[in-house]
Amino acid sequence: MSFELRGPVLEGALVRLEPLEHRHAAELAVAAEENRGTYDFTWVPRADEVGEYIDAQLARAASGLLAPYAQISLASGRAVGATSYWEPRSWRSEDRLDAVEIGFTWLARSAQGTGVNAEAKLLLFRHAFEEWGVARVDLKTDTRNGRSQAAIASVGARFEGILRNWSRSWAPGEDGRLRDTAIFSLTADEWPDVERKLSERVARYPAVST
Repeated sequence: MSFELRGPVLEGALVRLEPLEHRHAAELAVAAEENRGTYDFTWVPRADEVGEYIDAQLARAASGLLAPYAQISLASGRAVGATSYWEPRSWRSEDRLDAVEIGFTWLARSAQGTGVNAEAKLLLFRHAFEEWGVARVDLKTDTRNGRSQAAIASVGARFEGILRNWSRSWAPGEDGRLRDTAIFSLTADEWPDVERKLSERVARYPAVST
């Protein structure tokens, strides 16, 4: 595939998505240690693992499979989590993107429920559909992770089904085990309606004054 997966800076009223770099490590280490009980079945690095985590994400980026971001809260100016474009797929032409996944997403407890996740998804969806021209965006999570499934559904993605023994488990203590995965998607035809509803939802949060 000749399409090159590179995510630009994306900024809204609540969050700025910056390509992940080691300069984000110190703030992400703080964010990762906030009330880890909220992460459920999502793997989030411990503070002393953040450097290796960034190295791993940048290696995936170098392979062309990932475009990782740090999520910057505009209210605090600090990195409060991470997300990525992931697994680009092209079928109709090598130089265009047909589908991509949004994944590797986590947020510090203090950033959850603030509109950051909703606006980050809005920005990522908009760039994928309107700049890259994709036909669909995928989002996946552990079937046991009800919090994550609710968050995905809340931004307009539709549940498609369960992929059994689909990938490794990221749950603590489950090294070497496989998980069942819930898959959601959003298509290009659905995007205009989802954009309207998601934009209205984001607008209900107080914007950060500059």
